[in-house]
Amino acid sequence: MAEHYTSKHGIVGRQPMELYMVFTDLRIFKQMVPPDRQVEIEADFDTLTATAQGMSITVRVAERHPYDLIVLEDRNAPFHFNVQIHFDDGGAGKTDFWIEADVELNGIMKLMIGGKIREALDKVVDGLVDASARI
Repeated sequence: MAEHYTSKHGIVGRQPMELYMVFTDLRIFKQMVPPDRQVEIEADFDTLTATAQGMSITVRVAERHPYDLIVLEDRNAPFHFNVQIHFDDGGAGKTDFWIEADVELNGIMKLMIGGKIREALDKVVDGLVDASARI
């Protein structure tokens, strides 16, 4: 059974349409990885594969709902997951940005990474909020 995780909400200083367009093309994520990180990323419009320490995970866009929602799902991960990225109208040209994830973890994986998933989702939201404040 999948565990459900929800990030905090963050107000991003960009309109939902503008923010959605950044996330809709997975090739942009290749450019976002700092060069000092030891992660190899291959990406096209719909699919992204990240390889680190010999382990690869591929995600693909399963659904696009323009300016509102993007759903990603795994292709060859050691556990099944999907991620829903939400772009809600935050008023005044801003976006209420938040993420949900459904992750199927066995007992050992749940102990190892279960508690870190929500933390990671929150860091993505915080990073985007912080980045939009500097633009």
